[in-house]
Amino acid sequence: MSASVRGSMSAFLAWLASFRLRILFRTAFLLLAVAVLAMAVAVLQEEKQRSYDNYRAGFTKTKAQIVARLRHPSGQLALLNPRWDAAAASRGRPVVLPYSAIDFDDQTKVRTAVEMAGCLVQYKDAGSLCVAIGNNPWAGGFIYAAGTFASGLLEAHRIGDEFLDGAHRLRVTVSLRGQTYRWLAPFEPLAGNGGGRAEGVRGRFTGYVELDDRDYTGARPVKEFRGWVWQGGKCLDAARNDGDCERKSFFSLRLPVEVLRDALFQREKPTWPPPDLDEFQVRVEVLPPGDGLALFDSHDAGAMPAFALDDLTTLLLPGETLTIRKAGSADAETVQLSGKDEAQEQTSPLLTRLIRRLPVESLDAPVVELADEVATPTGSYELRLKGDARSVNKTLSAVATRVSWFVGAMLGAIALAWLVIELGIVGRIGRLTGRTRGLSRSVHADGSLERFELADLRGRDELGLLAAGLDDLLRRVKEDAERERIRAEQEKDMWHAVGHEIMSPLQSLLALHRSEDDPSHRYISRMQQAVRVLYGSASPSEAFQSSSLQVQALDIAEFMHNVAENAGIDDVRCTWTDGPVLVRADEYPLEDVFSHILRNADRYRVPGTPITLGLETGDTTATVTIHNTGPQIPPDFIDKIFEYGVSDQAEAGAHGNRGQGLFVAKTYMAKMSGTLTARNVKDGVSFALGLPRVRG
Repeated sequence: MSASVRGSMSAFLAWLASFRLRILFRTAFLLLAVAVLAMAVAVLQEEKQRSYDNYRAGFTKTKAQIVARLRHPSGQLALLNPRWDAAAASRGRPVVLPYSAIDFDDQTKVRTAVEMAGCLVQYKDAGSLCVAIGNNPWAGGFIYAAGTFASGLLEAHRIGDEFLDGAHRLRVTVSLRGQTYRWLAPFEPLAGNGGGRAEGVRGRFTGYVELDDRDYTGARPVKEFRGWVWQGGKCLDAARNDGDCERKSFFSLRLPVEVLRDALFQREKPTWPPPDLDEFQVRVEVLPPGDGLALFDSHDAGAMPAFALDDLTTLLLPGETLTIRKAGSADAETVQLSGKDEAQEQTSPLLTRLIRRLPVESLDAPVVELADEVATPTGSYELRLKGDARSVNKTLSAVATRVSWFVGAMLGAIALAWLVIELGIVGRIGRLTGRTRGLSRSVHADGSLERFELADLRGRDELGLLAAGLDDLLRRVKEDAERERIRAEQEKDMWHAVGHEIMSPLQSLLALHRSEDDPSHRYISRMQQAVRVLYGSASPSEAFQSSSLQVQALDIAEFMHNVAENAGIDDVRCTWTDGPVLVRADEYPLEDVFSHILRNADRYRVPGTPITLGLETGDTTATVTIHNTGPQIPPDFIDKIFEYGVSDQAEAGAHGNRGQGLFVAKTYMAKMSGTLTARNVKDGVSFALGLPRVRG
């Protein structure tokens, strides 16, 4: 890597380091925001994986629950009556039982059969009713009805009474295939039913074909009509225990329907259950003694079956479908149930797309399908449950949307904290850094401090205190710089006055010593040269650096001998004995150079030792060596002795030593295209003055 590239890289790194604090703050907040988003995405992915796993496990469990429900007698009833619902139940549509017949004479067996089958349709006021037919046509063309109603103590029909409306009675109406059958069945207690109220009342409903007239004189009971009733001994209201309280009664009926019975003896094999079963209507009413309102009416509104196939939809999730079809029949009716799409909460389209793209494990087939078979007395039914695991994305998206405000609130808090720090700290740091950098460049360029103000960054916090301190310091520096400028102007005026007062006497002395061979003429000229150098300058260092020299050919060998003889310093020896050596130099400044170096050599030489002047010539340069025996210059100080104001003597200014002698010597040598160096030798120090030679 080249030096220029390394320099550019170093400058870039230095520039970048000035933004380090701001980069640290902003990167920290950026990473914090990214961490919050990454955490939210990771939680979403984990929840999606868990939801998929739970869906698969729950899907299998749902299938097992459906199969177990359908294998129960209530499920068998639903399979045998796929179109039975609340509307059909309120019309009295008979259902096909999973039994061939009902033992209607035995209360326990009847109650167990209808409750297990789940065919009881519930009504208000403790009312219920099950209207059904057996699954075997050869059990007889009967319609069975069983249920409950609430009433006071049952009033019995007296034997021989031609009027039936003095007792509790049932009115049963059956409509099918254009035929209507009506029966009126009064309550008649069983003989020997004398166990008391605590044991309840048992009896039967004797069926008569209903007449328009109240008089049933000579009417005979319907032989095939069977009806039984059992009234409990306890009151429905547990707080009451008197004879007028309502009690619950359970009844069981077998209704003979000649149309159905006749169809069994036709030549063609009867179709069972009847294909027009949905058109059958059975109405059962329980009438009180007299002309009052019915205690129970199966056509009242609010009929609700215990279980129907539609109830299986509560087990299905959105997107799942259940198909039920009778096995072995191509034209069998197919029932298809679908999970209800509940009203989902509002979802975010962005979150929905994100959840769809999140990868999950074990997702070879997102569409899951399970099959099973349920056997019934009339045949087997095939079940096919189909679901899509991806449907959980909707639920997960709704949940994610609901809690996204929390992630948004966290990001908002991070953004707010960043904004506060950006405006309150980082922005002020940036302004302070920019002004400090500009201040540094300005001080190096023109020394102006007027346009840099930090008062607007003052404050009570740490940064404000720092800005206040810098502002106070800058103000003091500006005041000191102004005082220094005024002092420099005053010093310059002083130099002008001093130079003017000195130049006039020197000019007069020079008129008295006009001959150039007069030694006094030489020294007066040197004094004038020194005054001209300093005259009109603001400082000595500036004067020396801005002085101009008259460089010409000079015999350095003869010059060395003259310096050695007239230096005013004891024991200065010149060792050069050969012919002349011409160099390019200005005589008077070169004398000052030798004078400054010889005084330093005299100050540090060992008493009694000489100062020697040597000369070495080269093709283009002549080098004068001034050597003295004495202490060496410290290695860490040898490069500083030529700087202005540098001296190794304490209280140098008090003794008239301004530390400018070697600085003047090096400055003059540079203006004459020469060099001046110092080096430590074995017994002391040597100064080497290199001057360009004049070629003849």
